[in-house]
Amino acid sequence: MNEFKFNEIQLSAINKLDKQINTKKIEQAIINNSFNELDNDEQEIFLEVANACYRAGFPVIEDSEYDVFYNKFSEKEPASPFVNSVEPEVLHLGKTVPLPQKMLSTDKAYSKEEIQKWLERIINSANELNIDAKNISVRVTPKLDGYAAYDDGERLYTRGDGVRGQDISRAFERGLQVAQSGARGLGAGEIVIDKKYFEENLSQHFENSRNIQAAIIAEKNVDPLVQQAINDGACVFYPFVLLKNWTGHYEQLMADFEDIIDSIWNAVDYDVDGVILEAVDPRIKENMGATRKFHRWQIAFKVNAESADVEVLEVTPQTSRTGRVSPVAELVPTKISGATISRVTVHHYNMVKTNGIGKGAIVQVVRSGLVIPKIEKVIKRVEPQIPTNCPSCQSHLVWEADHLICQNKSDCPAQTENTLIHFFKTLGNNDGFGPKVIEKFTNKGIKHIHEIYELKAHHFSGYGFAEKTAKNLFEQLQLSRNVEIEDWRFLSAFGVSRLGGGNCEKLLRHYSLTEIFDLSAEDIGKLDGFAQQSSEAILEGLASIKDEFFKVYSLGFNLSITPKASDDSQISTPIAGATIVFTGTMIKGTRSDMEKQAKALGAKVAKSVTGQTTYLVTGTKVGETKINSAKEKGVKVITEDEYLDLIS
Repeated sequence: MNEFKFNEIQLSAINKLDKQINTKKIEQAIINNSFNELDNDEQEIFLEVANACYRAGFPVIEDSEYDVFYNKFSEKEPASPFVNSVEPEVLHLGKTVPLPQKMLSTDKAYSKEEIQKWLERIINSANELNIDAKNISVRVTPKLDGYAAYDDGERLYTRGDGVRGQDISRAFERGLQVAQSGARGLGAGEIVIDKKYFEENLSQHFENSRNIQAAIIAEKNVDPLVQQAINDGACVFYPFVLLKNWTGHYEQLMADFEDIIDSIWNAVDYDVDGVILEAVDPRIKENMGATRKFHRWQIAFKVNAESADVEVLEVTPQTSRTGRVSPVAELVPTKISGATISRVTVHHYNMVKTNGIGKGAIVQVVRSGLVIPKIEKVIKRVEPQIPTNCPSCQSHLVWEADHLICQNKSDCPAQTENTLIHFFKTLGNNDGFGPKVIEKFTNKGIKHIHEIYELKAHHFSGYGFAEKTAKNLFEQLQLSRNVEIEDWRFLSAFGVSRLGGGNCEKLLRHYSLTEIFDLSAEDIGKLDGFAQQSSEAILEGLASIKDEFFKVYSLGFNLSITPKASDDSQISTPIAGATIVFTGTMIKGTRSDMEKQAKALGAKVAKSVTGQTTYLVTGTKVGETKINSAKEKGVKVITEDEYLDLIS
């Protein structure tokens, strides 16, 4: 790292440590990677500062680096108060209150051998209790890399020091949902954001997802982009009890260790930095107990980051659907963490320019276990080559904040191709029109969606498709117009910025597909869930697609119309005006179809149970915890059959 200075938020977090801290010395230690050269007192302060910045949403070092430094320090100073307590939060968002349940840290292991030693302690505990070894089970779940919190059904709390936390219930008041349409009151979990959503919508505005997690619980008004992520359901509170898990005998765990870890590590669409292993039997848990810092019956398995200094062969620009040109560093193929790495995406071109990344540069590439590799720092800088023209259409590029943008929306082949791919992928009823098929069309000069739909059967053969494939593609194209799809999904397929599926549905609850093009930013901003900034971006996006939209719309797609909010009071059905949550696996229809039907009957469909919920409709595979939590809130719990009887 060539340059580093604490920002205002980091300095504010450091000041709240209420200690005399030489921030300049810490900055130099970060720049020079000289933790080992600090004395013990300085190392402790370094770790406290790193922890404070991490919890403020602006990490100064990688998690893996922190773990290495922490382990070294704890070996030298095992009696340190910092080592023997839960790493504290420093975000003083309000007065602290007792937590409903202790929230401790988790002990860590970095090898299969360390897990084996932990299991031996589990077995010893079972022996003390006369529990047969064949009955010792272990549960494995993803270790979410989010913001730890506890939901008791009424309030949401930060972890704090593990005993006292802060009330951040405002996150739910802002619309934060429980993952998997779960109920409130499911205990400990983490606030997380969908990885793909972050990359596509927020990565140009926020350095990392940690910034978002801290912003969700901010005491002041939440950032409009973060509010939009909440509205879109991309940010959720994920209770640990809802996480996918592997549960089985400890011998099976060790026999299939790599496969089990790999499966659970990749089980969710959120940032994960390991897996959690825990004993299942409550008697073993009680017998093993806890230290002041962590439960002895639980351990986190993490993978130390491996790194290599790699030469950059070249930096290749790639143009996305939105016109953003992203740099990809092509590398000398190098094996890291068991995988050969030959390319890595650089965040944006300002990073290329600032850090001197180009042909001949030497970069440190880090890969931690199954995590996507990234450039950690630049070892040898070069004079970077910054493109001035789009690699796809040669149009002049312009800077927008940290990004280079191609403004040639109408004639850029890369933008055209990716826009067409996005349309068919979002529509979801036409499997044949993937990237390779779209590429053949764009190579022949097709630029617009309506041009594809206007093709006749004989045209497909002329585009290089075999007779049978051509016939199949033509039939799929006709089918995609006849199969019913939601009007909000149709609108979402045009890829307007800030107008994902959730926002399309909200907009169409008040205006028709044709009316939305005559709205002002003020009209959109008045609707619940739309901020002024996003409203202006939506308006601009709608204007850009208007001509193409109406050409495609006029082709006669079979669209189901989103029920209007104004009609809710006029609908007379048994569930009109009710708030319904569907959970579990439905037998007589998909959950999506039942939600759509409920909306048509005048009900409001929610993702999580609150005190305002009227019915919790349960399918199969629903936990008792969720059902009991709903009943405690006075929510009527009914089965799928009872619901169908109700609306019939």
